[in-house]
Amino acid sequence: MTSHVPNEARVIPLRPRVERPEARPAAPVPPERRPPAVREPLWRDLVGDVLRRERLEQERTLKEVAEAARISMPYLSEVERGRKEASSEVLAAAAGALGLGLGDLLARAQGELVRLTSRHTGAGPARGTSGGRFDGMCLAA
Repeated sequence: MTSHVPNEARVIPLRPRVERPEARPAAPVPPERRPPAVREPLWRDLVGDVLRRERLEQERTLKEVAEAARISMPYLSEVERGRKEASSEVLAAAAGALGLGLGDLLARAQGELVRLTSRHTGAGPARGTSGGRFDGMCLAA
């Protein structure tokens, strides 16, 4: 004879239940303290895009530019793809191999940054005007 016992499990909580008070609505966060909705692009991505675009406009190969800049072709490729944070010496060499000065390269990258960030925010400074409290470009190592 078999007895029919229901197959029920009993749950034993590991922590006692804590009754939470009713949630109060959070105070609104002022706009100046809200995090930006869209992440700004990385500087190395912007610089790499400018280098690659200039090289392709000149119809030059990665090998030609790397040899002229006296840097390895794989490293230049990594810089163009934004995978490596290149030193100012490497950037100056790559820019020089493309017929640009370091200032030209950085100004073009800064222009890209302004263009991309103003597109995401919907408003922003016109091209060539400062978007912040600095009148120019500020780079930190």
